[in-house]
Parts: sequence; structure tokens; C-alpha cells
Amino acid sequence: MSPRGVPTPDVRERLFAAAERVLAREGSAGLTNRAVTEEADCAKGLLYNHFADLDDFVAQLVLDRFARIAAAVAPLPERAGRGGVHENLADAALVLLGTNGPAIAAAAISRSDVADRVRTAWAAGAPGPGSVEAAMTGYLTREQELGRVPAGADGPMLALAITGTVHHLLMHGGQPPAEGRELIHRLVAALVPLA
Repeated sequence: MSPRGVPTPDVRERLFAAAERVLAREGSAGLTNRAVTEEADCAKGLLYNHFADLDDFVAQLVLDRFARIAAAVAPLPERAGRGGVHENLADAALVLLGTNGPAIAAAAISRSDVADRVRTAWAAGAPGPGSVEAAMTGYLTREQELGRVPAGADGPMLALAITGTVHHLLMHGGQPPAEGRELIHRLVAALVPLA
């Protein structure tokens, strides 16, 4: 444990990573201040030195992880014309699932105040599922311009269908990584027409 009075480097990320491990192991019911700080090997009060309460902590965790997802998917439109259309879209969709995506989503919806805070932040412009949807729409538009996706395909609806399905998988969890990957590839192939 960090000695008292000695600054802990990268506190937010250290606590977030510890929370992800707790969530993966114990589910949302096991996510407590004590569980997170013990997992992070730091003082019990450290979480409350950086976050208003546990709900604020969980909301910030969700927002942080979605910001990372949005940043990872943002370059998707630049991939137009390279690689396979289905593979590019499936890879972007799989970023949403992530390693701990279902556990983090479960934590967010298990605490109503967290869900409200996250929705409010997204409505105010914080990166969220809409950012992923926008990147997919931009990608599909560029692929249409290149003639790899039919001009009549409804890019925004295809992007919504893909992100909506991934959202469904996140909310219901339980998909082993290999099965989730196969399901996403099948979904994209079924939805997105190629020219």
C-alpha cells in the first residue's frame, strides 16, 4: 500500500483499472469503495479524495472508457478503401465490447444515479455510443463514394443497427469473447451490402 502522505501516481487510472478487475471478478454487486481501494492497493479514502462518491466514480469510469472507445474508433473513416468493409466495421464494433465492456455497462445500469449522470454527460457532448455511430456512418459514406458499398445503402441506419446490437450485447452480457466476435462479424455481413 502507498505510504500515507505520499502521492499516488495516475490515481484515476489506477482506481479505474482496479474497478474493472473487481467488476470482472465479482460483478456490480461487489463494486464498493473498499473493494476498489484494496484492489488498487491504496488508502481507503483515496477514492473520495478524487470523486464525490461511489456513483461519481462509476460514472467517471464509464465516461472515461467510452471516451477511449470513441478515440479508438474515430479514425475508422480514414480506413475507407483499405481492408475489407465488413472487417473494418466489425473491428470497430468489437472495440465497443472491449474486455470489460459488459461488466462496466452492468455497473452503470445497476446504479440509477450513475445511469442518469452518464446520460446527462452524453447529452452534453461527452463521447459515447453516438460517437461510434458517427464514425461508422462517416466510414460507410466514404465507402459509398469509393463504390465499395452501394449508393442506396442507408449508412446512418446501418451504423445504428450495428451499434444498437452491440449495445444490446453489452446490456445482456454473457457472450464469451470468441462468440461475441463471431456474432459481430455475422451481423455486419448480414446487414451491410457490398457493391
